[in-house]
Amino acid sequence: MKDIKNIIVVGSGKGGVGKSTVSTNLAICLSQKKFKVGLLDADIYGPNTPSMLGVSDENPKVHGSGNDQRLIPIVKFGISIVSMGFLIEEGQPVIWRGPMLNSIIRQFLYQVEWNTLDFLVIDLPPGTGDAQISLAQSVPISSAIIVTTPQIVSLQDARRGLAMFKQLGVPLLGVVENMSVFIPPDMPNKRYEIFGKGGGKILSGENNLPLLAQIPIEITLVNESNKGVPISISEPDKESSIRFKELAQLIKKQFIN
Repeated sequence: MKDIKNIIVVGSGKGGVGKSTVSTNLAICLSQKKFKVGLLDADIYGPNTPSMLGVSDENPKVHGSGNDQRLIPIVKFGISIVSMGFLIEEGQPVIWRGPMLNSIIRQFLYQVEWNTLDFLVIDLPPGTGDAQISLAQSVPISSAIIVTTPQIVSLQDARRGLAMFKQLGVPLLGVVENMSVFIPPDMPNKRYEIFGKGGGKILSGENNLPLLAQIPIEITLVNESNKGVPISISEPDKESSIRFKELAQLIKKQFIN
């Protein structure tokens, strides 16, 4: 993976906080800045990146066999995508123990024709288990982004995810607070803190990390994602799209001289 300049992992201690939404839109916004970007959906048990990008029906090509086998990523919206979702039927469960999980993650890293990339964004599964350990031991991760919501329960789990990265020696870039406020479509000047407030600020302050972004909930973000078109593509002027662009700009400043 010597031709991949920067590997950014997006994780949290729990599911349902929007890691895939953050990963997908971040990858797209980096690509819009003319970077070569890959997106690896490492949530083996619950891959949903293909649905969010409208490529669920795609079948990636495979070259060679055995140790020389190479998977060709699916390209959409300017990013190269690899996911377990391409390799299983919709609704099919992945019932694997740790060794098989480790094996497929290493294949996604080392047996994919990623070619030269400026950024590889990795969407991690929830929790602090085998997938995270395998990645940390397999590749030099440039930095990790912790995603939380303002809720106290989310904050408690995000602390565990953050502590895991510290124990694994993974550099931490900062915190993204997703679902920070709800912006109603008929009253765009209103802000409703339906999940509470302050979770991202608390987590970043406790660990002396920057609060990289606060992403609001917008109906468009949900609807367009369900259609397979991320909001950064469909509605670039919405507030959530603007926040994703700002996040990409922060990462550019951090890693690109």
